[in-house]
Amino acid sequence: MIDPFAAAGTLRDAYRQVDWAATPLGPVAAWSPTLLAAVDLALHTRAPVTLLWGPEHILIYNEAYAPMIGDKHPAALGAPAAAVFAEIWDTIGPMLESVRTGRGAVWVEDLRLLMNRRGFLEETYFTFSYSAVTEGDGRIGGTIDIASETTAQVLSRRRLALLSRLHDRLAGAENVEDLLDHALPVLRSAPDDLPGVDILLAQEPAPPGRDVVVETTGAGRVARVRLAGAGPAGADAVLVSRINPHLAVDEEYLAFFRLLGAALAQGLQRARTRQAERRATVMERELSEALQRSLLAAPAQPEHTEVAVRYQPAGEGAHIGGDWYDAFTLPDGRLTVVVGDVTGHDRRAAAAMSEIRSLLRGISYALLKPPALVLTGLQEAIQGFSVDVFATVVLAQIERAGPGLPTLRWSNAGHPPPVLIAPDGAARLLETPPETLLGTRGRPVRTDHRVQLPAGTSVVFYTDGLIERRGATLDDGLRALTRALTGRAGLTAEQICDHLLATFAGDSEDDVVLAVVRAGADQPVASNRSTSASGGQPERPRRVTA
Repeated sequence: MIDPFAAAGTLRDAYRQVDWAATPLGPVAAWSPTLLAAVDLALHTRAPVTLLWGPEHILIYNEAYAPMIGDKHPAALGAPAAAVFAEIWDTIGPMLESVRTGRGAVWVEDLRLLMNRRGFLEETYFTFSYSAVTEGDGRIGGTIDIASETTAQVLSRRRLALLSRLHDRLAGAENVEDLLDHALPVLRSAPDDLPGVDILLAQEPAPPGRDVVVETTGAGRVARVRLAGAGPAGADAVLVSRINPHLAVDEEYLAFFRLLGAALAQGLQRARTRQAERRATVMERELSEALQRSLLAAPAQPEHTEVAVRYQPAGEGAHIGGDWYDAFTLPDGRLTVVVGDVTGHDRRAAAAMSEIRSLLRGISYALLKPPALVLTGLQEAIQGFSVDVFATVVLAQIERAGPGLPTLRWSNAGHPPPVLIAPDGAARLLETPPETLLGTRGRPVRTDHRVQLPAGTSVVFYTDGLIERRGATLDDGLRALTRALTGRAGLTAEQICDHLLATFAGDSEDDVVLAVVRAGADQPVASNRSTSASGGQPERPRRVTA
């Protein structure tokens, strides 16, 4: 019998240590072909996947899923889900039973769960889908769970919103008393991160240095942040807050306190001197950039494909931009790459960027449709949720169907055209008939375009900050970009990003986002209609009505 756990990676030994015969699933040799096929699919999937099999929802999961459940692994393997997830069973149990009893798939986004995976009930957030797995006789044998933890993104958005409100309130403070009146209601409006928060003006000794000091008291853990030079006559003020017992005191939480402390200290000083106001502007830019970077997740890295991304803020000003990238894998294995730009350079643009990015991810996962239909769904969601902004975006999917060449399928909503670098070094714009940007009224027609990607082909996506310059036209910038990429077929995706930033980004007056996708060198190169005899030049984009 072929080892069903051969693809389990670092979990292989844990799988073999489970006495499967003692579980409701019985010995592995007796497992149904459907269960074996589902296990093989899960173990070969790089996204977090778990199977919950039978009426007891016995857990079988892959390597990517294990970190999401923390200390529950490896005991969770082969165990009933109700025992493993007892603390959240009231929430997820009815969902699983609904799927198992044939009432359809379940999809949730950013679901809050208090999960015990590190020795305490931790506030976590997950986006996941429960779908039925059907046996050959039509019975539902189990449920497949495709999950993604979004805790970091949800907490970052929540903290970004608080910091933005705080900065807005601090701006109108004329003195220290005004500042306290403005700041404390904002801080106390966020009990999930700051339960029991206060600002003490030289009432007790401040912790040394500028870092966060965490102490354990009778009321629980308390964080103290020194606001250096903020009190009268140079005395120090202190930000004091209890720590949410459902949050890990990790670097992100401590960094949030540091950013709060920095914002408050700058605001207090600005209320006293104009010099401090200038320093606060610098801090606001640093804060904004750090928080925007926290919303840009690491890109997916599927097999046989290189993906590299870059975000470089504008060289001047303290703005939060609306530029973003994203690269993720859909449940059916397609790589999705997105580069977009929300109009404006302010906190509103950053908030809209975060909302549009999240909507685009959710719609892509829910629809599993080509780019044009996804952008159409995104346009309807923007109008339905009254996201009152305009945005350009290019959305691309890489499809691998059978042994042939991978195909890039994309749709462009008012964004600068991507650049394709053929294996022979020729670079050309993937120009398409212009289509309206997101946020316009009505329901514009969106179209898909396709091009095949022979091995060694690279596609460069970017925002207009890379090529727009004062005194030069957009066509000038596109020609310069094409020249800079000609002959660069031998570069990796990372090297292409570095080359473009070194060539263009030094004098950019706007944020720059890059995403480069390169077809792996080990992909088979087939001779077909879309590859020319003179060097593998991809076919011209084909227009497909959505």
